[in-house]
Amino acid sequence: MSKVVRWGVLGTGSIAKTFASDLSLINEGVVVAVGSRSAAGANAFADQFSVENRYDSYEALVLDGAVDAVYVATPHPFHLVHASLALDAGKAVLVEKSFTMNATEARELVALSRARGLFLMEAMWTRFLPHVAALRDLVGSGEIGEIVTFEADHGKWFAPDPKSRLFAPELGGSALLDLGIYPVSFSSMLLGTPQWMTAVIEPAFSGVDAMATMIFRYESGAHALLSCTSSARSATRACVTGSRARVEIDGDFYAPSALNVIDRHGEKRRYEFPTRGRGLHYEAREVARCLDQGLTESPLMPLDESVSIMATLDQVLSFA
Repeated sequence: MSKVVRWGVLGTGSIAKTFASDLSLINEGVVVAVGSRSAAGANAFADQFSVENRYDSYEALVLDGAVDAVYVATPHPFHLVHASLALDAGKAVLVEKSFTMNATEARELVALSRARGLFLMEAMWTRFLPHVAALRDLVGSGEIGEIVTFEADHGKWFAPDPKSRLFAPELGGSALLDLGIYPVSFSSMLLGTPQWMTAVIEPAFSGVDAMATMIFRYESGAHALLSCTSSARSATRACVTGSRARVEIDGDFYAPSALNVIDRHGEKRRYEFPTRGRGLHYEAREVARCLDQGLTESPLMPLDESVSIMATLDQVLSFA
């Protein structure tokens, strides 16, 4: 890398803290500034991670000349506004998943980044993990044959708190946008945009979706069976079944994990990928690589695919 990416973190919630912690594990980036809605929030984050520049507004953060790239870590109803704020200030942007609230917002954000000629990427950190890169190689090599089915679940238990981001409509409460995004994005990576789908949605006490079960069919004839829930801790495993072999991903499939390749005869090979931290530093490395090469989007998480994923989520929610 020609230089270290100097990050400004917009938002100080749990995912922002995980990002800052993981960034300390690599040499390609460093947090130099943080912005919060309050001075207390900015100072607490800055003190915890030894960040020099701290701001009590997002507007001040994006104007910091020491910042190369902004990590948008606020809830997804605010992604369009906050990512646009950073792009308008001339910054590269990494915006948390889900990318936006819907496909309309996603298209608007992508159009802005392209008009500005600036880097933008959805922070789907799973896509950059070592076991996922190995899976792509297995699929690309033809070792497992043609993909026939993909199955994945993502369920966590959350206390039924009306103020929680999982349940509050004003915070974009949604099991699908917060949890289901992982299996849906994973399926998109493997198979593209579904040609046909059906879904069953169960509401939470607050009216937002609490559980979704989805069946997707693709032009190739492959099927995906995906589910998510905010009401229970599920196995969070995933399985890619090909015509020659299947790949089972240990739970949690969306975090650093291991692969088991089982051929038609039941012979099994296991691949493990030791890593440090939670795994968000891999996406930070991808941003650094792209900026170093002058790219305005990542070939591993293209902007058009982020828009397509949001359109798929919109369609799933239409079954509610």
